[in-house]
Amino acid sequence: MLKKKHAQCLATDMEYSLCRTARALVPLYAAKGDSPASLLSNYPNPGPIIESLKLLVDVMFPGKMSEGPVAADELGVFLTRRLSEAWRPLLSQIERALPFRWTGAAARTERKRTRPPANIRREAIKVMSAFYDRLAHVRKMLIEDVRAAYEGDPAALTFAEVQLAYPGLLAIASHRLAHELYRLDVPIVPRIMSEWTHAQTGIDINPGAQIGHGFFIDHGTGVVIGETARIGNRVKLYQGVTLGAKSFPLDKHGHPVKHVQRHPTVEDDVVIYSNASILGGDTVIGHHSTVGGNVFLTETVPPNSLVTGKHPELKVKTRAGD
Repeated sequence: MLKKKHAQCLATDMEYSLCRTARALVPLYAAKGDSPASLLSNYPNPGPIIESLKLLVDVMFPGKMSEGPVAADELGVFLTRRLSEAWRPLLSQIERALPFRWTGAAARTERKRTRPPANIRREAIKVMSAFYDRLAHVRKMLIEDVRAAYEGDPAALTFAEVQLAYPGLLAIASHRLAHELYRLDVPIVPRIMSEWTHAQTGIDINPGAQIGHGFFIDHGTGVVIGETARIGNRVKLYQGVTLGAKSFPLDKHGHPVKHVQRHPTVEDDVVIYSNASILGGDTVIGHHSTVGGNVFLTETVPPNSLVTGKHPELKVKTRAGD
């Protein structure tokens, strides 16, 4: 009897503590013009977005994300099923995300002169249709990316190895899908896709980055490509490369100015070796140039350049008795 009474006291104390903590926390979740309830109900859910991304990667490379082989005579059925499975969950999350076009930084730009459409669902369906219309284009780009990896890496023995095993290809495939949603002005969803890919591969590509065809990231770990970076055709990056910003301007209210060129432009047929950092929106790497490893670069280089850094002098000594 005493034990039961003691347990009841503990439960009461616990419930009191939980309620007190919850009451203290609730006001901290309210934002301008939002109640806590509306925030919880309107945020996009990362889970369905990531699952839809996996399905779409499977559309780009049948069998990469699914179990079992895909028969050639059933390819059309497989693609239709995968596209159908991705449509509904992604549509629902895009519908949740679209109202954020008119909040935060977006409200301080040209959108402050517009109003959200009366029917967000209809707008989301319009976006989804436009996105699906671009998937054939994405697939064509990825075919060239696979070829670039196969031809650019002596360790790649088959196209299948590149498609199934290379983290750089997963990062590029996810980016090309997320970038199409970014181009359609979908908030939040593309970034959730890119950050999942970042966690999976160690490669961080902002969905806003513009990347040409035949792109290859060798090894890949630690690569960072910023939102306004522009990368031409047949570009090859090694691990640890950063295409970043030097600084960013602020408006009169102290907020970062959005959608201005902050990251470098890399022209066609450029190779950038490991751990090079190239910074600044006015920095251009001219076509057919090579940037060596560990270079720190904040200025434009002309086409056909070889950029190297001055390395410390190496000293090698043999141990006594060897």
